[in-house]
Amino acid sequence: MTENNKNKQNLKELIDTNDFVEHVSVDCVIFGFHKDTLKVLLLKYHDLDLWSVPGGFIFNDENLNDAAARTLHERTHLSDVFLEQFYTFGDIKRTENNTHQKLLENRNIEVDQNHWIYQRFISVGYCALIDYTLTYTFPDSFNEVCQWFNVNELPNMAFDHQEMIEKGLLYLRKNIDYQVMGSNLLPDKFTMKELQHLYEAILGEPLRRNNFQRKILGMNILERLEKHYSGSANKAPFLYRFLEGSTTPVSKSDFE
Repeated sequence: MTENNKNKQNLKELIDTNDFVEHVSVDCVIFGFHKDTLKVLLLKYHDLDLWSVPGGFIFNDENLNDAAARTLHERTHLSDVFLEQFYTFGDIKRTENNTHQKLLENRNIEVDQNHWIYQRFISVGYCALIDYTLTYTFPDSFNEVCQWFNVNELPNMAFDHQEMIEKGLLYLRKNIDYQVMGSNLLPDKFTMKELQHLYEAILGEPLRRNNFQRKILGMNILERLEKHYSGSANKAPFLYRFLEGSTTPVSKSDFE
């Protein structure tokens, strides 16, 4: 991640600067997996009952991907996250809920109505699927709470960020095999049941066990290892691990 010594420490500094690319921003939809549930990381604005995905503006001398990594780190303290561009949000009405205006008014910051902060912004969306248990998040000067939410139980969202989450989830589902293999959400050795639970959490519905196992094994992405003995009387399941460098496209319909 590129370091930039011009990072703004508060909202007033950000508003007063001319260092940013006009009309373009970045937003990061960060998904996590916990207790068989898919979650998304959100930030709450100070003094507003509104939540947003982590994001921000782009410095004039900054690469787009570097801006996404920097803003994610500034807002959440997450670093070394593999972010992928998944969609560009450019609806002319996407900022009509006046979140910026409400935020500035609550901070008693007066800004001309023609200021760049009130103008139209096109946002480049990034997403990632990360290990929930390894996340240590902290609010920054613009936010007071940083929290995980179930993707099906979202709070009041700022701007068009609910649509961002929906688009990000669609992208995640379309690329599920690649995302799961690269996410490190499972231990190095895992059971078929653990893998199925992860797929079900992302796809949002149960899968038929026999169909899932047949399709997964047919993709030739797993190496079967020794059996996992837990000491119970039940039949011990085999352990598996991903074969390095193996990716085969798979879709939700493959398991039906």
